[in-house]
Amino acid sequence: MEAEGAFTPSGASWRKLDGELLAGIPAVGNEALPSDPMICLPLNKLIIVLQRQISKLPHVEISYSHKVIGVGQDKERAWVEVETPSGPQELEAQYIVGCDGANSQIRRSLFGDWEFPGYTWEQQVVATNTYYPFEKHGFDWDSNFIIHPEHWYMAARITKDGLWRVTYGEVPGLSFDELKARQPAKFKACLPGNPDPNDYTIVNFSPYKVHQRLAKKMRVGRCLLAADAAHLCNPFGGLGLTGGIVDVGGLSDCLEGIHSGQAGDSILDVYDTVRRAKYNEVVNPVSTGNIRLLFEQNPETALDENEFLKTCKKAEMDPEVGAAQRKAANALQYDFRQHYQKRKFP
Repeated sequence: MEAEGAFTPSGASWRKLDGELLAGIPAVGNEALPSDPMICLPLNKLIIVLQRQISKLPHVEISYSHKVIGVGQDKERAWVEVETPSGPQELEAQYIVGCDGANSQIRRSLFGDWEFPGYTWEQQVVATNTYYPFEKHGFDWDSNFIIHPEHWYMAARITKDGLWRVTYGEVPGLSFDELKARQPAKFKACLPGNPDPNDYTIVNFSPYKVHQRLAKKMRVGRCLLAADAAHLCNPFGGLGLTGGIVDVGGLSDCLEGIHSGQAGDSILDVYDTVRRAKYNEVVNPVSTGNIRLLFEQNPETALDENEFLKTCKKAEMDPEVGAAQRKAANALQYDFRQHYQKRKFP
């Protein structure tokens, strides 16, 4: 993916509003280089890579301008009711996987429109894609989290040509136009160098509310849920997209096991149990801790009071602690192939 501008990030740091570095986690330490290092690529470019790979698969078809409006199943099959440019259709398969986002129609059809347990954060979040030379102001890490009760934000490099994702907290209850009008003053107060509008270029401005939610089940008979259709978390830490990718990888192994005769249908119950546990034990507590650290923690006392930041400082002196921190990122993974009846992989 290097041709599309992908890069390996340097790591993540936590700072005061004035840019003072409190602690950081390098993406790679002194231990052996990982065989699958973290790679950053904007979603619009990742989609191009995925489309290119999918086009090589003769048994896969992408149908555009199709809208799922319902789902059904019996003992032998499952189906979706779809609105298409040529009229309504019913598409069937052995299993239906809902990866249709936070407003998933598959989930709504299974549980009801408003049945998505969890809560919505009171805090308003605004995400922007912004060209601004953070590195010229001492931000020498690719991901930076600023701790401040009012002006908390994240600045993360997303391309090699200087585009950064700047996501910041705002006053709740404001309209889109009100938030847009406040943006120059927020950047003036937040960003290093206290820039004016002619000092940066914003190419995307997206206010949204953030949620911590988990579907009651990720398997209902022949219908399954994955990624945002199944669970939501705040974006501070990158666990939403990452968790969704791990869901799909695990579910793929489960379905491959069923198709090849190496696993029974019950492996999908294991998928449901494991992936929901991963949300409850990893995604939800870690992402919740990440966002609360930014606006609840006093930046002047953070290193003395916050256990996570204490560990980061220990890692600077102890390579083993740093290696353990990086390895903890694998906690989301789970090898469902261990439940195959006959193992046929290396």
